[in-house]
Amino acid sequence: MSRPPTFIPPSCARARALPTARGEFAVLDAAPSGAPRGTALLVPGYTGSKEDFIALLQPLADAGYRAVAVDGRGQFESSGSDDPGVYAQDQLARDVLSQAAALGEGAVHLVGHSLGGQIGRAAVLLDAAPFRSLTLMSSGPAEVVEEQQVKLKILGDALATMTMADVWAAMRAFDPPAEADTDGEDLRRRWLLHHPAQLIATGRQLATEPDRVAEVVAAGLPVHVISGEADDVWPVPVLDEMAVRLGALRTRIEGAEHSPNTDRPQETAEALVAFWEGL
Repeated sequence: MSRPPTFIPPSCARARALPTARGEFAVLDAAPSGAPRGTALLVPGYTGSKEDFIALLQPLADAGYRAVAVDGRGQFESSGSDDPGVYAQDQLARDVLSQAAALGEGAVHLVGHSLGGQIGRAAVLLDAAPFRSLTLMSSGPAEVVEEQQVKLKILGDALATMTMADVWAAMRAFDPPAEADTDGEDLRRRWLLHHPAQLIATGRQLATEPDRVAEVVAAGLPVHVISGEADDVWPVPVLDEMAVRLGALRTRIEGAEHSPNTDRPQETAEALVAFWEGL
């Protein structure tokens, strides 16, 4: 689970509802002081939320970019449904397309973290026209490693039979003492507002995702593969190989693991901006 440094947005950003053709989505919308040099749509990962990008918003705005971080359908402050069909990957991808259209800024830079990267690439494969580039942040070519598949199966089984509060308590019982002591009520509140059907459906997607690298290459968008120095969801050598197959820019963020956006936000923002400005 990602751990944002804060749930309070910087002064450059405002929390609002983004109306789209597929409903409203909760976003953090950060704007530069002048006319934006470009717009980025930031899609979070499994169990995450728009707050996972909160530490990127000020650096991106300072660099002249509008950055809009979104809660996907059934995530945190965006509404969900008991119907698992609404969380099928193609449906979540269509949500991303509707979000990009609603920004009204022309082609946007699409950034997806982990699960968000796989949803983002599915959106690109449905229609690449709304996007200027695709950044896959700690997001691999296919299914997660076997150990993570086992964890997702255990979590999915628990979510099917237990309350969100009980599952949270069970998960925290296995946390290292230091994390259990320092993480606040905001993480618990975010967890409780996630829709269990969304977590079950997207967990299955992560465990069964096919390799779609060749399809992304055919879509023709510039691609950036960014990660930390270590990753327990997709090994770094797997991400390296994916970048070669994609013909993508490859960035490793020193001192970061699966969430460079929260581990090293300044360096991650600088890498994103360098990619965009190099296009």
